[in-house]
This record gives sequence, C-alpha cells and structure tokens, in this order.
Amino acid sequence: MKTLKGFEKKYLRGLAHSLKAVVLIGKEGITDGTVRAADEGLAKHELIKIKFNDFKEKNQKETLTGELVGKTGSAPVGMIGHTAILYRPQTDPAKQRIQLPAK
Repeated sequence: MKTLKGFEKKYLRGLAHSLKAVVLIGKEGITDGTVRAADEGLAKHELIKIKFNDFKEKNQKETLTGELVGKTGSAPVGMIGHTAILYRPQTDPAKQRIQLPAK
C-alpha cells in the first residue's frame, strides 16, 4: 500500500471519528485471531479502529500497530490515545466506499 499524505490522513481521521473499535488487543498482543479480525474488518469497511486494552506505553502500541500493518497490508492513519486507525482500500473499485481527496 502506498504511503498516505498528510491531508489524506486528516480526511481519514475525520471519517474514523464516529467509528467503534473493530479489534481489541489485550495482554496476548497480536495473535492469528486479531490479524484475521483486522483483515476482515479492513476488507469490509476499509477504515477501522483498533483499541489497545493492556498496553499503556506509546512505543509498545506503535510496535504492535506496525506489526499489524505489515500483516494486513494496510496503512496507519494515526494513533489517538489507546486507539489506532488503519486504512486499506478495497481492491475492487466498484466496492470502494472511501474516495481519498485530491489535493
């Protein structure tokens, strides 16, 4: 996936504001189940939130988010508190729900 530009991330953060967390990451960290749930969420919604329950350190959350981004082929949009936002566009243009703005 291509790297998102600043204005694209800002647009996606605005869209994600009203979303509920699709994936919860607990003390076990990234498991096959969390990767599968994130992948399914991205396939269905394109934009998802991930909530960290047991990780309070910022660098731990960034590391786990990076691992999940790599395994799902998504792009990180941002991290607000204990919640990360990921984006992956639908491969079928007819099914795409989110159109990124052009500058």
